[in-house]
Amino acid sequence: MPFRLKFQLTTGRITMAFKLNPLRTGGERPVGILNIAHRGARAFAPENTLPAFGKAKRFGCQMFELDVHLSKDGELIVHHDEQLTRCTDASAKFSGRSSYTISDFTSDELHQLDAGSWYVEQLSLPVHQRQGFLQGVTEEEIERFVSTEELAFYASGEVGLPTLREALELALREDLMVNIELKAMPRMYPGMAEAVVKLVALLGMENRVLVSSFDHEQLVSVRRYSDCIATGVLTGDRLAKPGAYLALLDADAYHPNTDSMGFHSLTRKLDRRGIADVLASGRAVNVWTCNDKDEIRQLIAAGVSGVISDFPNRVRDVLQE
Repeated sequence: MPFRLKFQLTTGRITMAFKLNPLRTGGERPVGILNIAHRGARAFAPENTLPAFGKAKRFGCQMFELDVHLSKDGELIVHHDEQLTRCTDASAKFSGRSSYTISDFTSDELHQLDAGSWYVEQLSLPVHQRQGFLQGVTEEEIERFVSTEELAFYASGEVGLPTLREALELALREDLMVNIELKAMPRMYPGMAEAVVKLVALLGMENRVLVSSFDHEQLVSVRRYSDCIATGVLTGDRLAKPGAYLALLDADAYHPNTDSMGFHSLTRKLDRRGIADVLASGRAVNVWTCNDKDEIRQLIAAGVSGVISDFPNRVRDVLQE
């Protein structure tokens, strides 16, 4: 891969940084549209667990997305919710606790939790009683992509909350890229961005990682600690002039929600303006969370760089059409 030079003005002097990351602005983009597994292939495995990340490979994903918090003793823990009650057995295993917030549990306590059984329990419920994203999974998809052996393993109590290091090491073994979302709000974990940057650098994964957050101050912190790790602006709102905003933060990707893209507006049409604005600036657009094949088709036609989906099988199917 050729070297890309970036000139940066800092404190009155010019510094040069070699940009080798294909996810960074100005780098050579990965070929094709990224199929990004949201919290791993979470329709077919317990979300944000090693089995879910490993299953992403099965669907031809080049990248999986995960979420990071800090434990009480400072361990980088992969989990989406601030609370542990939806996707673990914390309330049963640690009954009587006044708080089930991740940051109120030590890493040793978190590693005792079962993060797999809830998924099997959800699939046993009538469709209308399941969590929203699992109401959309079809019986055919379950039969094709979730084996009885896998269900038994998920229910065994052996699936735990991974550390970020464990997830990144899996990505290295499987030759996958990783979108790390920093779950900063509302806890505003001190030092989280720096800890993530140090771990990514330690594993030599600067060119395989994109760090995103709804707390855009975290992206400023990542850029302060690293010039080569890609960053993405996460938003559930429609931004005016998103290309200029990304340039202001020296961010590399725009991660808008499908709800802000016009699909559910009065016109029911995709609003391509934000996508076009960011692409014209040489940056990437990765849209979340897109599970509808028709919407995926429209996004691909609009030129998005990646689709973040709970159903990477559907993204693969559309890409193969």
